[in-house]
Amino acid sequence: MVKQVLFYTVLTLSLTACKNQTSEEPIPTMKTENTSKKEVVYHVFTRLFGNTNTTNKPWATLEENGVGKFNDFTAKALKSIKDLGVTYVWYTGVPHHAVITDYTEFGISNDDPDVVKGRAGSPYAVKDYYQVDPDMAVNPAKRLQEFEALIKRTHKNGLKVIIDIVPNHVARKYESLNTPKGSFAFGTKDDDKVAYVKDNNFYYIPGEDFKVPQWQNGYQPLGGEENPLADGKLNESPAKWTGNGSRAAQPDQNDWYETVKINYGISPDGHKDFDELPADSGHWDFEQHANFWKDKEVPASWIQFKDIALFWIKKGVDGFRFDMAEMVPVEFWSYMNSAIKMKNPDAFLMAEVYNPSLYRDYIFKGKMDYLYDKVELYDTIKHVMQGHGSTDHFAPIIEHQRDIEINMLHFLENHDEQRIASPDFAGTAEKGKPAMVVLALISKSPVMIYFGQELGEPAEEDLGFGDPTRTSIFDYGSVPSVARWVNNKKFDGGTSTDDELNLRDFYKRLLNFSLENSAVMGDYADIHWHNRQNTEWYNDRVHSFVRWSETDKLIVVTNFDAYDTFGFELQVPQHIIEIWGFVDGDYDVLDQLYKKQTGSLKVENGLGTIRVDIKPLESFVYKLN
Repeated sequence: MVKQVLFYTVLTLSLTACKNQTSEEPIPTMKTENTSKKEVVYHVFTRLFGNTNTTNKPWATLEENGVGKFNDFTAKALKSIKDLGVTYVWYTGVPHHAVITDYTEFGISNDDPDVVKGRAGSPYAVKDYYQVDPDMAVNPAKRLQEFEALIKRTHKNGLKVIIDIVPNHVARKYESLNTPKGSFAFGTKDDDKVAYVKDNNFYYIPGEDFKVPQWQNGYQPLGGEENPLADGKLNESPAKWTGNGSRAAQPDQNDWYETVKINYGISPDGHKDFDELPADSGHWDFEQHANFWKDKEVPASWIQFKDIALFWIKKGVDGFRFDMAEMVPVEFWSYMNSAIKMKNPDAFLMAEVYNPSLYRDYIFKGKMDYLYDKVELYDTIKHVMQGHGSTDHFAPIIEHQRDIEINMLHFLENHDEQRIASPDFAGTAEKGKPAMVVLALISKSPVMIYFGQELGEPAEEDLGFGDPTRTSIFDYGSVPSVARWVNNKKFDGGTSTDDELNLRDFYKRLLNFSLENSAVMGDYADIHWHNRQNTEWYNDRVHSFVRWSETDKLIVVTNFDAYDTFGFELQVPQHIIEIWGFVDGDYDVLDQLYKKQTGSLKVENGLGTIRVDIKPLESFVYKLN
């Protein structure tokens, strides 16, 4: 116990010191200021969702393995998503990216397999930001109209729409045929005779031609299938920097070789050719940020991406997920996000930022609404689920993030991460249950689930480029558990297993409760550490906290252990009892997840106790009457 107390104290002091580096609390965006209800994001890989072809052959063509369509998101499908307890649908892979399937009859040029990952292509190698992926259209000639209809259908069914913008890089062969009048496609006005000028879209390697990576470990484009374009060559002269920042004319196989890096006005030696934000700009609202940039000259790439975002806002898109945002200067985010908010103050703006030391800059100066809580809470809770972490570490993270609590988006799965049920993560979807209770209820922040997570999808298929344990985003195929739920477009789980249906029912109850109970957007206090110090048999495989509002009071207890039942007299500390205004006596409680576990909170001498007997992977959300 002494060792655990010491570790907890050191961790708390470390996180508190980091938090105290910020001075006054800056002003968050209007979105987070006005959020009074939990947001739940359903992250769906669009071209996989409606595909019920179960062939799942490695490196297969669209014709062999099938592909989902925008039209698969029928009113019935969207209703089933909303009923799960969802407020936003993040449609991943919508912008037109490089693909192998031949669409030349629709005026789309073929892409070179030497710089396309998989056969279906990476959704993060965008080829045309003003168009959508032709794979997902019933009629590729009218693909944009089909997606516009999906936006309207989503709204009609009470949901909002998020799509991706990938500002750090574009496809090696960016070729927008749909750029509106008044704007221009990336690279078309570049001076490629120099490595860098402020208004070039790309960085160049003058005098050197691009070379395809040397393939290793048996990899071959298209799995080795013959293709006239898979010849180990790509006509790119001079070569451009690769998306992850590689300056080599021949990038490594592990580089983002299918993409080229966007120039935001930062020279190769680090000089910034744009105005930097004042030190106090974190205290500004988005209107002040927009005003700051009104009379400033900014690099061309800034304007082009702003125009792209506003194009989709005008189409009815409600928000964006920004890929690898920390690889783009925070000043650009101030410029673009404030422009978005001026058009739609309620736009939902979330981003990948994996460096915790940058969180507050990207939230307060960059005007992001939400950042992935990946390297702090996700990584910590994953370790606990895998059996080699401690729940003692949750509360210090929440305390460290107190000033940005609502801005940290929680998740257990997304397209980059392993599936919970895969052997390399937890091996069973059941281990995700206590973790989801914590992530959904411990803070005001949004929570996100990845399609199929609610069904326990293990991602066992080897589809080609993508690896098992993650649902491939590069290959044509289907997601077996989702295909069973889709059930020949009935979207009723008619062919789902009992385990899948039971798990989905758990997610449905949890997520809807998070939307409906006022305490979830109220106050929070940790009671875990108090019980670690004072409660016999309470240990670091369980976790507890309380949430409350004027009308609701909750005690949340979870058991992360997959084998053992624990019994103890859980304590609610005196300062919480005092805040709640409870006097000595008994208070009835009812578990909100299953409506079965009842009991009472006994308050004596200002201290609350409740008997808890909690089975493996079980959770209780006690509401006090």
